[in-house]
Amino acid sequence: MSDFAGMEDLLQDFLQEAHDLLSDVDNKLVDLERMPEDKRLLNDIFRGFHTVKGGAGFLNAAELVTLCHLTENLFDRLRNGEMHLTPELMDIIMAATKGVRDMFGELGQGVQPRPAPEDVLGGLRRALEDDAAPAAAPPPVAAAESVAAAAAQEGPDWQALHGAVTGTMTAQPAASTEVIAKVDTAPQSASPPPYGRRGTDKPGAPEKAGAGRRVEERAATRENTIRVDTSRLDQVLNLSGEIGLMKNRLTSLRADILAGKTDSETLHALDQAVSQLDLLVSDLQNSVMKTRMQPIGRLFQKYPRIARDLARQLGKDVELVLSGEETEVDKTMIEDLADPLIHLIRNAVDHGVEDSEERLAAGKPSKSVVRLEARQEGDHIMLIIADDGRGMSAERIRAKAIEKGLISEEEANTLDERQSLHLIFLPGFSTKTQVSDVSGRGVGMDVVKTNIQKLNGNIDIRSEPGKGSVFIISLPLTLAILPVLLVLLGDQPFALPLSLVREILPIEHEKLQEVGGKATLVVRGEILPVVSLAKLLGWPQDQPPEYGVLMQTSERSFILAVDNFAGRDDAVIKSLEDFRPKGVAGVTTLSNGQIVLILDMKELLSDLGQQAGMDGRGSSMRALEFS
Repeated sequence: MSDFAGMEDLLQDFLQEAHDLLSDVDNKLVDLERMPEDKRLLNDIFRGFHTVKGGAGFLNAAELVTLCHLTENLFDRLRNGEMHLTPELMDIIMAATKGVRDMFGELGQGVQPRPAPEDVLGGLRRALEDDAAPAAAPPPVAAAESVAAAAAQEGPDWQALHGAVTGTMTAQPAASTEVIAKVDTAPQSASPPPYGRRGTDKPGAPEKAGAGRRVEERAATRENTIRVDTSRLDQVLNLSGEIGLMKNRLTSLRADILAGKTDSETLHALDQAVSQLDLLVSDLQNSVMKTRMQPIGRLFQKYPRIARDLARQLGKDVELVLSGEETEVDKTMIEDLADPLIHLIRNAVDHGVEDSEERLAAGKPSKSVVRLEARQEGDHIMLIIADDGRGMSAERIRAKAIEKGLISEEEANTLDERQSLHLIFLPGFSTKTQVSDVSGRGVGMDVVKTNIQKLNGNIDIRSEPGKGSVFIISLPLTLAILPVLLVLLGDQPFALPLSLVREILPIEHEKLQEVGGKATLVVRGEILPVVSLAKLLGWPQDQPPEYGVLMQTSERSFILAVDNFAGRDDAVIKSLEDFRPKGVAGVTTLSNGQIVLILDMKELLSDLGQQAGMDGRGSSMRALEFS
């Protein structure tokens, strides 16, 4: 039974807004560390904590009130000039905000939070007594690890949206312009974490183990609510009304036609009504899709804290600069981007940027800058993670991959600079000679690439030794509608993601050349392998294909040989949850009612490379043969 029986709705409203307030406080604390004399920032932080404390008091969460009250007193003394902000004091404050977030997690389980750790409470009290020494501050290593680990495991759960309507707490406007709607973004098999009293825990169980279980339970359940601006819902409602009126018009025309009224005026009216309905349905579809779009800033806002704590742990001076927070991305995509972005930011701080002494010796400013930017380009979202650090050497990466046995020397000699940089995405690759708490196991970048590919996206790298590195992630605007190219094998259509298509060209068989026993074609001076779609799918092929689709993934370019084309379409993707054949991303339905498979080219090519005994890297293109 919950400790908040009868107050569940109020509790969820509090958690929703308190999470947002605390995330805002975290960001402003990072800014405050750079501008300690900014009274406006201090006042905003003070008000945020005061609001959280007021809501916690209403819920009788005494331990949360205690922690917020001590932290609020600290901010009050800072803004009154009675204390001065130091790095050690900031560590104490950051540990307190983490303690508040941990208590939110317990409240989310329907139980009253336990007291904050004694080192956090003791550090706050000593600081208030003007007796705070560096030894009293919680170790920055532990703080950085806990924040990054929580972010990696929980993802966007820091902003779990549980309430029905925002606008409960005093820090928010009285009339909110956003509502929270439930969306089906969770897998059917996922179940919410069990709610219960702490009395049900096994006696003597360590508190850390229990907290770890709760984090795992929360991570297993995806967020199933979404914020939607009321103006967008109004637009959906208006379009629904217009479609209803058009339906009545079509019903009337249908009755006239069934009654034998088939004159030109009636048929013209029918044509106009169908055309108008087509426009209204397209507008409604676009409006509904916009309700799934969320500002990516809600994901970005936790990263300055992560970068700050990790930089403190490593003894570096790093500033994370955010840009394009207002860029909107599909809600489900935001959740899946959490892990890749955390890994890239941690790698930039750990691997990319140098410490202050090394930067000064190289003629650079002592403070390094990591930039996280989002922007929309056409029907794609671009995410850029850039640093001004030491950059990457393609030659050193190749040598490291050979040393770890990930590629052979022969394969390394065939790789250009771009392909060499992409070796960092191989499982097990790391330039670190020793494993640390931050990196060195060679799994981070593999996770990045895998998650981006799941989103039908690409990631590219640009780096210059001594100048820095740039990671560029390209993602489709939404995952619900996918532009596709329809190709034919005989009379059977298949859908290819249009984002991978670069060109359509005829296959002139007299121009095919054999390289290593495999068919290739020269396109503008570049030798490209020709891959038969029939061979990829295991279909028989009666006659040589006449057309080729020049396709490009993040690692390779090739020509896909097909029989013909059926045009371009915007596919509404239907997933195959119970049974999904290899190489099939989903299905869609054409206007004539025919069901078409949407092909996963990366998976098909990977399977073909494995069948040929290759490893799927750049040289695996030698395994692709034309038949």
